[in-house]
Amino acid sequence: MGHVIVIGAGQAGSSCVAKLRNSGFEGKITLIGSEPVPPYQRPPLSKAYLMGEMAFERLFLRPEAFYGENDIDLRLGQTVQAIDTANQTVSVGDEILTYDDLVLTTGSEPNRLPSAIGGDLDGVHVVRDLADVDAMAPRFVEGAKVLIVGGGYIGLEAASVAAKLGLKVTLVEMADRILQRVACPETSDFFRQLHRDHGVDIREGVGLERLTGEGAVSGAQLTDGSELDVDFVIVGVGIRPGIALAEAAGLEIDNGIKVDAQGRTSAPHVWAAGDCTSFPYRGGRTRLESVPNAIDQAECVAENIMDAHKDYVAKPWFWSDQYDVKLQIAGLNTGYDRVVTRRADADSVSFWYYCGDALLAVDAMNDPRGYMVGKRLIESGKSPAPEVIADPDTDLKALLRA
Repeated sequence: MGHVIVIGAGQAGSSCVAKLRNSGFEGKITLIGSEPVPPYQRPPLSKAYLMGEMAFERLFLRPEAFYGENDIDLRLGQTVQAIDTANQTVSVGDEILTYDDLVLTTGSEPNRLPSAIGGDLDGVHVVRDLADVDAMAPRFVEGAKVLIVGGGYIGLEAASVAAKLGLKVTLVEMADRILQRVACPETSDFFRQLHRDHGVDIREGVGLERLTGEGAVSGAQLTDGSELDVDFVIVGVGIRPGIALAEAAGLEIDNGIKVDAQGRTSAPHVWAAGDCTSFPYRGGRTRLESVPNAIDQAECVAENIMDAHKDYVAKPWFWSDQYDVKLQIAGLNTGYDRVVTRRADADSVSFWYYCGDALLAVDAMNDPRGYMVGKRLIESGKSPAPEVIADPDTDLKALLRA
């Protein structure tokens, strides 16, 4: 049945190889990862793991023995230098491996600060992998002063952990408001107040001019002219798709590795899944940075390698944990022109995004029922009238039967 090589041992890569074996693939499988540890969960890194509430082994997506027991050649701490799509080979160190099918699950990479403004000073961290979090964890001591650059979900989650551990937290966001790229003003307002209630100094419309220090960061100059003393810095200014290998191999790139509805790239016998890909979605193309997408798309690719001829139908959903608030997001809010607020009780609220009469997405804060119903409505193409959603007496579950 041939040899499938999967490059990238994260959520998508692990899901792909497991699905192949569980679906009866009897050929050779090689999973190559650049990190020295088995595939692991990333979301808990900046929360439970950083807080010391989750042991290292609990991060693993599957027990390390799983790969050997399923005859999967797991190669850790190895980097692929090049892909030759004409000869169907990959170069790993001094070794040339031949594939029948190749799957790229190369994920994404964090944007970093330029060295010209102090980005390479000691004490400047990003939050992406295990090594990143292990490097910053010793700095999380009560009273330490941390600057967080970026008011997206990564920055806000880091701020919540730091504040809970007693650090003095300043967060700067260059845009007019936190979460501006991904959420409505109502969601921004909710989380701004939540963080301020926990002592976080949030400064919006303020960027970082430069970091200062001799070898190690000790201060920051902001675009409004203010200066801060800092002990360390966390940078959360977005991520970019991991396309370097694909681009060097001549694959088509379009906000990620361009794939068709079944996960094929522009090269024969080469597939891609997860954060690194852009794929057809509702008449256009999109790229999703989420665990559910990584799993579902990778499993779809595995099935298609085995000739399922199955289109991937994305069902976008995301989550974020901050303090005692669980945010659950269903759908994509792109193009919304109206937001409807539904308050379940004093501690729960949800914001429903509409474009005209069409329901696009839901942000639910401590409102699992609102999230679950919203997700099912969106997936089934149902759009209750906005005034029905806003009415606190509406039985949401009844809308699913309408």
